[in-house]
Amino acid sequence: MSSHLAPHCPLWQGLRAQQVHTVAVMGMTKNTGKTVSLNHLLAQAHAERLTVGLTSIGRDGEAHDQVYAIPKTPVRVTPGNLVATASDTLVRAKARIKLIDTTGVSSPMGEILIVKVIEAGEMEVAGASRNHDQHKVIALLRQCGADMIMLDGALGRSHHASPAMADGVVLATGAAIGGGIADVLRKTHDRLTILGIPPAPAEILARTQAVWAHGGVGAWDQQGDCLFHDHIATINAAPALLANDLKAISTVAVSGAVGKRLWQALQHIAQHQPGLTLIVADGTRLFVDATDLHTFERLGGRVLALRAIRLLGITLNPSSPFGGSFNAREFLALARQTFPQHLVTDVLLTKEGT
Repeated sequence: MSSHLAPHCPLWQGLRAQQVHTVAVMGMTKNTGKTVSLNHLLAQAHAERLTVGLTSIGRDGEAHDQVYAIPKTPVRVTPGNLVATASDTLVRAKARIKLIDTTGVSSPMGEILIVKVIEAGEMEVAGASRNHDQHKVIALLRQCGADMIMLDGALGRSHHASPAMADGVVLATGAAIGGGIADVLRKTHDRLTILGIPPAPAEILARTQAVWAHGGVGAWDQQGDCLFHDHIATINAAPALLANDLKAISTVAVSGAVGKRLWQALQHIAQHQPGLTLIVADGTRLFVDATDLHTFERLGGRVLALRAIRLLGITLNPSSPFGGSFNAREFLALARQTFPQHLVTDVLLTKEGT
């Protein structure tokens, strides 16, 4: 991808029009242009003189990819940016910074500190990994004066995209996923299917309120009576659910992540109870494939969310460090045809409308 910015910025304009205050930027996989998209948004915010608070789930901005050992696009910060990052990363910062605040949040790379950028440059950003720590860091960034928060994601971790943490999500996809354009678009569509789980009706949320208030897993019958509720970790929930009368279970609510083992138990219940409804906190908590979701739906089941994820846009990277790059304009045109309901852009492509 080239280093210049597109002369007009539909992604940024869309964010501003929707009055978004917390944006999560996540990639389908590594090298799909997530950091380029983040840098684009940071540059647009700087042009509008907005104070951005920046942090990361995990680590980003390092010189080389930690998995593939290839050069990475650095995170480019500008004067006024507030960055929450681990103390160990600051010795490698290529921007002049000033310590603003401590957070008391620890990480493998040291305490998460809040610094203000004095002179533009490049930084490695490594933030908090746990949900409650991330909420604390976001709150402190706001207290320090951030007008907008940008959350940078990490490979295989998407909980920063949860609507409990972010107002919306920008998803980066691209040629690095592998295969042709059609393959990339299909895999992106499958990811959007999971992230785009619709919200549950108010009456179902009221029935399952105990799970959202206290955590754990719960099950209800068709009359709305609670059959089971335990503050059990979801990784251990499958045997507890299967110990109930499977034909009586109509609704299951899960506050945590749904992995393969719990999902298999839910599919087993759906075979005994057509019309089974599963409620999860949001699409980031569902660690299954789109094909698994379709199989569940064919059994008569449905998956709903406590909170729906708001997709703010899809960004495209037609280049891949592994070969097999795409024609940028063809990729953009086909992606827009595939996802007409979403804002799709290549932030580095000039004259996108032509």
